[in-house]
Amino acid sequence: MDATTGSAVRTSGLVRQFRTGTERLTAIDDVSLEIAPGSVVALTGPSGSGKSTLLHMIGAIEQADQGTVTVDDVEVTALRRAALARYRQRVGFVFQRYHLLPALTVLDNVIAPVLPLRGRGDHAARARELLDAVGLAGRERALPAQLSGGQQQRVAIARALMGAPRLLLADEPTGNLDSTTGGQILDLLLDLRDRHGMTILLATHERAIAARCDRLIRLNDGRVVEDLDLTEGEDPADTYDRATRLRL
Repeated sequence: MDATTGSAVRTSGLVRQFRTGTERLTAIDDVSLEIAPGSVVALTGPSGSGKSTLLHMIGAIEQADQGTVTVDDVEVTALRRAALARYRQRVGFVFQRYHLLPALTVLDNVIAPVLPLRGRGDHAARARELLDAVGLAGRERALPAQLSGGQQQRVAIARALMGAPRLLLADEPTGNLDSTTGGQILDLLLDLRDRHGMTILLATHERAIAARCDRLIRLNDGRVVEDLDLTEGEDPADTYDRATRLRL
């Protein structure tokens, strides 16, 4: 896998509302952001603050009611069905729940998202390469139930990378894991970013995870209430002290 340059992401005046009975709930309220290519950005905030919704809008899983999302030179919010499908294929998604298919082997779970594009044989070599990259070489024939939670998340990450994405969206990817395993998953994501140049947006409640990112954006009631550059004037090794100062 050749190194690439991560995607630049820009949102402008983004609004997303949901109807609950007779009321309208504003999940994202006038969010404007610019994300530099190749950066790792933590989205933090209490439950219901809009973290997942913002990721879903950038990934074109949910539509904006107002505003725009632009990834590189593509205005995602202006795309229609076929173009949206092509865009989603170029974005990697990792979720808190691994969403592995229990009846498929590890190898076939990694291949599954790209099967509609070509036959299985065309993708097996790349899937094996990715499983090796996430530390699961030799487990290709295992079923998800035979793996630990951390291993299942590694499979999910390999699956997200099958389309060689320049943008990876991760929604609480360490939320179901203990702190040691969660740290290992973040190690893996940071290593993959360094080797393959992805931009990573990561929703998290965990201070230790957020502290190791390049930037922290905190949401509350759908609005950006804090935007911190975590690389400026900090010792990169001093993550523990940094984590104790962060408000998530």
